[in-house]
Amino acid sequence: MNVTLHLAQDPEADELLGRSPLAALVGMLLDQQVPMEWAFKGPATIAQRLGADDLDAHEIAVHDPEAFTALLSQKPAVHRYPGSMANRIQQLCQYLVEHYDGDASAVWDGVATGQELLKRLRELPGFGAQKAQIFLALLGKQLGVHPEGWREAAGAYGEPDSFRSVADITGPESLAKVRAHKQQMKAAAKASGK
Repeated sequence: MNVTLHLAQDPEADELLGRSPLAALVGMLLDQQVPMEWAFKGPATIAQRLGADDLDAHEIAVHDPEAFTALLSQKPAVHRYPGSMANRIQQLCQYLVEHYDGDASAVWDGVATGQELLKRLRELPGFGAQKAQIFLALLGKQLGVHPEGWREAAGAYGEPDSFRSVADITGPESLAKVRAHKQQMKAAAKASGK
């Protein structure tokens, strides 16, 4: 995996996301209740604060929980909820160590079908159905992971040029389109009383 992503809208953070499967997973995990750019800049901030140029699942899995929470809480905080997100990141890394020897790319490498990949992504701590489909779409649309039926497994997020999620962000213009789509969806949900 070595592509150029534009999710954080920050060259260094995006470079890390494009070369590090774990950074991409952690960014996706952080992508809730904060702006997308903030979430996807998080992995680079964590790596920098750990004094590394990448994230290591083994290291994060065994990191002292209080110290890891403090690391995410430093100003500027990595997330609006640094304590709960520190816990979730550690759970994700512990799962990856236990099931994939700490190799995040092993979640998708060699998977034959989109449904199998979706199942694997849904098994990750912190990845529900929607987050798993969005990440599957990101893998397919921007990271060259194309198991049979990946678009179908990703649902609406797999549709070409849908501008529904981070999977469709390739620069500032597409970010604006995705943001507009999300605002339309929130307005529609509010109007229907959901």
